[in-house]
Amino acid sequence: QVQLVESGGGLAQPGGSLSLSCAASGFTFSSYAMSWARQAPGKGLEWVSGIYSDGTDIYYADSVKGRFTISRDNAKNTLYLQMNSLKPEDTALYYCAKAVGVVVTTHIGDYDYWGQGTQVTVSS
Repeated sequence: QVQLVESGGGLAQPGGSLSLSCAASGFTFSSYAMSWARQAPGKGLEWVSGIYSDGTDIYYADSVKGRFTISRDNAKNTLYLQMNSLKPEDTALYYCAKAVGVVVTTHIGDYDYWGQGTQVTVSS
């Protein structure tokens, strides 16, 4: 069965960095776009960044553009999110998600499998 397991969350100071990973199994990872999304306390799910199945196209939400970098290693079936210049408003539960196809979409409904999430807290 499809499994997505995030890791790498934790506590960071404002201006600091964290690196998230998402280990995928149970499907042909290289055939699907992948994205990261987050949910802050008391707020809805927000799409953060996505990457095409072959890694050729990458997209970011305006709120993280220039600070976050998404990447993938199809040989290792792993998705990554490097987060720099963290802000308190980046505090959220971060999820990786498998798209239903090869292209990235910002529509949460176009993702059919989700991990359990990893907590990121940015605070001094």
